[in-house]
Amino acid sequence: MACPYQVCEWRSPEDLTKLLDLELGEAGQAPAQTLQHCRDAIHYSVKTNHPHFFNQLYVGLDHYAMVGSFVTDATQPSLIQPETYLITFQRFPEVKEQGLSACPRLVLFTSEECHYSVAKAAAFLGIGTKNVYVVPADQSGKMIPKELEKQIRTAISEGAVPFMVSATAGTTVLGSFDPIEELADVCEEHNLWLHVDACWGGAALLSNKHKHLLKGVQRAHSVAWNPHKMLMAGQQCSAFLVRDKTGLLQRCHSACASYLFQKDKFYDISCDTGDKSIQCGRKADAFRFWLMWKALGTRELERRVDHALEMARLGIKKRDGFRLLMEPEYTNVCFWYIPPSMRKIPDSPEFWQKVEAVAPKIKERMMKTGSMMVGYQSHGINANFFRMIIISPWVSTKDMDFVLDEIHRLGADL
Repeated sequence: MACPYQVCEWRSPEDLTKLLDLELGEAGQAPAQTLQHCRDAIHYSVKTNHPHFFNQLYVGLDHYAMVGSFVTDATQPSLIQPETYLITFQRFPEVKEQGLSACPRLVLFTSEECHYSVAKAAAFLGIGTKNVYVVPADQSGKMIPKELEKQIRTAISEGAVPFMVSATAGTTVLGSFDPIEELADVCEEHNLWLHVDACWGGAALLSNKHKHLLKGVQRAHSVAWNPHKMLMAGQQCSAFLVRDKTGLLQRCHSACASYLFQKDKFYDISCDTGDKSIQCGRKADAFRFWLMWKALGTRELERRVDHALEMARLGIKKRDGFRLLMEPEYTNVCFWYIPPSMRKIPDSPEFWQKVEAVAPKIKERMMKTGSMMVGYQSHGINANFFRMIIISPWVSTKDMDFVLDEIHRLGADL
């Protein structure tokens, strides 16, 4: 798709401090100057809505979601606003009043391909990162159920108390989906809470063609999902879904603030959901997703998911110099670019050492020309490779071809 502007107008931070008037003054300024600051901010920002932005697990913003944001920003409604603490409370309710001193040594399990937020949550809550047992994944990035079973037995033999497993539906790097059905069997056997991080991959449930990727998710006790990723609902827009219907959120989070949650209001106080949540005042993020879904309909959201996966399958056609790390399961397309000077070198440690330097150099040139954005990284024993994320419903086969052509143009001399 032809686009009249670049993905980014690269300037170094030092240059930006000279180009932009960042100083705050005693006096105000004319509206025209403020408007110019807005233009400058837009001009030098990364254009995530550009059809050649493939860098992150989000892209642009659906226009209906943007209208929803305008409405909530203008009217300022407040939703008075959880995962690992809730799960700890479910197993040990006394933790709410007595803290972790009331609990034995707690251990949770997750895949080596999990999001880093799992370890951060354990640190913030006082469980400790050493009590996050990392379960090996197979070559396609999926947690191995038999290895989970081994880790659970190890933790029990050490005197620890396993309490939850965090599975991933759509890993950040490879876009892999853990075998939820099999993990649910293990969790049921050991009476563990099964949480599914479907922040990235949850949108596959909207597709009849691809919902099998989350087979067994109905057996999870909780699921996290970010509509601001694949569905472009705008950051932040996150959902935390709990299977429990006994008021667990209320028992866990309620502080019974009588100045906010009076029991004798003239309407049905079951509508006051704020006491269930961690945060007090917060934006009504759900509104823009509701408005977007209402305007587009489920069929259009399904079409968008199907289109993204179709484009990912087409991603790297057979072309000299491009090698897939693995066939994509979702819309994460991971590949190496091998410059002409290296194509006759046999695979060896020396070869991969040379390949390691290719992606960073091409990314530098990419950013400075502003032609597109595709991320790169190393992974395990694999040298740096490009990780292209397909989301935008407006991406075409021409855009996919452009990415390969541009990478070759930027790196052919390496």
